[in-house]
Amino acid sequence: MPLREGSSVPALVEADDLGHYVVKLRGAGQGPKALIAELVAGEVARELGLAVPELVLIELDRRLAASEPDPELFTSLDASAGLNLGMDFLPGSITFDPIVGPVPSSEIASRIVLFDAFVMNVDRTPRNPNILLWHGRLWLIDHGAALYFHHGWRPENRLQSCTDRFEEIATHVLLPWASQLRAAAAHLEATLTADVLNRICGQIPASWLAANVRGSDAPPSTEAYASWLQGRVAALPAFLEEAERARALRL
Repeated sequence: MPLREGSSVPALVEADDLGHYVVKLRGAGQGPKALIAELVAGEVARELGLAVPELVLIELDRRLAASEPDPELFTSLDASAGLNLGMDFLPGSITFDPIVGPVPSSEIASRIVLFDAFVMNVDRTPRNPNILLWHGRLWLIDHGAALYFHHGWRPENRLQSCTDRFEEIATHVLLPWASQLRAAAAHLEATLTADVLNRICGQIPASWLAANVRGSDAPPSTEAYASWLQGRVAALPAFLEEAERARALRL
């Protein structure tokens, strides 16, 4: 079943484990790089103790497209044969509304704000929070717009933009409640070690890395992603300072 949310049309799929997943299709939107961002950012958030629906790799058979009456979903399914990314479906969840609440704790708000600054996620605004309320918790979804640097990545400069201050944090939906940013920064630095980042990036499928490589360029490696994220940890003082400055202007 198509889910008409966001810039692409994900599909609600029942998999062979009888679980229901919201599947982000490699043939839609920004392609496999969006799936890499979903996977890496989601697992980084999980390491930081934030709630993210379970992420799974799902193999789609092209024959699914043949029986799909919706022309928009048919096109995406047909182009997405192979490995895709699924996110556990949270039945009964509702979208977080900063006006309606509930107000998040300052600890959780601060950790989410710093996490989004870390992965350079531009898509957590009041207009489009990409946060669900489910069983009394805030659940983070839709990280395909994070790690946007890799859409223009060149082999000669794999660390490009890892020191970015991320001024876009000023529009973050949870920034007003993020009063413990320095504690969140200490937690992030202690948690995201080189071993953790290497393990997360090691989950990226080779077929996603090889997709959309230009000309004779070699595809980026999992090690290149891990090195960028390690450089991002080193840049923590810069984007922490930017988040604190942006929050002071919002208050």
